[in-house]
Amino acid sequence: MKSASIYHLAAIFTAIVWGSTFISSKILLNYGLTPATIMAIRFIIAYICMLPFWRGGLFCKSLKDELLMVVLGITGGSLYFLLENTALVYTLASNVAIIIAATPLLTTLAVHFISRQEKADKRLYLCSLLSLLGVGLVVFNGEFILKLNPLGDILTLGAAVMWVIYSIVVLKVGGRYNPLLITRKVFFYGVLTLLPYLIYEGQTIDVAVMKEPAVYGNLLFLGVVASLICYWLWNIVLEKIGAIRATNYLYINPIVAMIASYFILDERITLLAVVGTMLILVGVYLAESKKSRP
Repeated sequence: MKSASIYHLAAIFTAIVWGSTFISSKILLNYGLTPATIMAIRFIIAYICMLPFWRGGLFCKSLKDELLMVVLGITGGSLYFLLENTALVYTLASNVAIIIAATPLLTTLAVHFISRQEKADKRLYLCSLLSLLGVGLVVFNGEFILKLNPLGDILTLGAAVMWVIYSIVVLKVGGRYNPLLITRKVFFYGVLTLLPYLIYEGQTIDVAVMKEPAVYGNLLFLGVVASLICYWLWNIVLEKIGAIRATNYLYINPIVAMIASYFILDERITLLAVVGTMLILVGVYLAESKKSRP
């Protein structure tokens, strides 16, 4: 049980870090960096930092497995970030946050009914819905603005589906390859498949801006902590406790983003957001309680 607790703590740590990346990304965007540039730089930093730990060959054991790694780079990297950030152009940020927050529930449905790699009971579904309700209160934070924008909402749903596919594929290859190798492949193919978009958009980097402490500091945080460490931990967690229980912790993301925004960006927190936080924590706790654990 103690060893299992380590993986649950790793999932919580990862969810907390990923929840705080919103602040770093917002700061970098204010300095003029584009979402695609931020994603490419953070993955390149993570990949370079992984080189000292490189063990084994350059490619996977088979072409099929190598192609699965390409899928991971696309679904957990390039296409996921492009869909999510492009959606912000066409729909409200609250819409994006709510739909992305449904990823754990979508993962539960996909893993249980489609890939059949894990089973979920009614309790997990109820806890997931409770947490999702809490997410709604946290995201809206007292301002109930929900406007349907079909294109933006569909793009966001596409991003959520990408992460579901990523989780399923990691489970598929996790037993055959070291999590470090999988993580390295995600970064490599994530950047590689993003290059056509960067070239098409004619993305450039302002060297003067890159010298700003706030810029390189946040890029290092995103690259080393949020990408290298957290992707590696997440791939381990998916293999050890399963996609359903691992992704359930992602409901914590909006809580962290809300608290960080309060202290760093001076954004307000309403009573509804506090109630939402409690619902999320109760839902996650009940889903991960001893009766539910493997």
